[in-house]
Amino acid sequence: MIVVTTIAALVAVVAVGLLALFRRPADPQRLMRWAALAITVLVAAALTPLTVRDSGAAASFLLGVPVIAAALPVLAQRLGGRAALVDLGAAAVIGIWGLLLALGGLGVAFLPSTLPLLVSATLGLTPRPSSAG
Repeated sequence: MIVVTTIAALVAVVAVGLLALFRRPADPQRLMRWAALAITVLVAAALTPLTVRDSGAAASFLLGVPVIAAALPVLAQRLGGRAALVDLGAAAVIGIWGLLLALGGLGVAFLPSTLPLLVSATLGLTPRPSSAG
């Protein structure tokens, strides 16, 4: 189940990347943030039965940390401010949490959702070339 979920998450990340590449959305950071949140929520939902069977009540904590971390960039975007830094922080939290949980095999499925957040952070932190002139 974990392998299938991980592969599905990777396919979703590639699909979002291709969508952003070929459709050129007006706000690619928004697309990447929402995609990361959707992928993280779907991974958590897919792994919930397995995690509840294995860890019981701790499943909400084990699966909730990445979901909350993925939701923070979406909230930061709506509130304004330096959302790109929040993207970077959320990617770090999900990545580290995924690596910690990977010891039991569970966290690997969360690692693909860090990629859209890293793309969004890169878009937000790199200077844009000026079109004037």
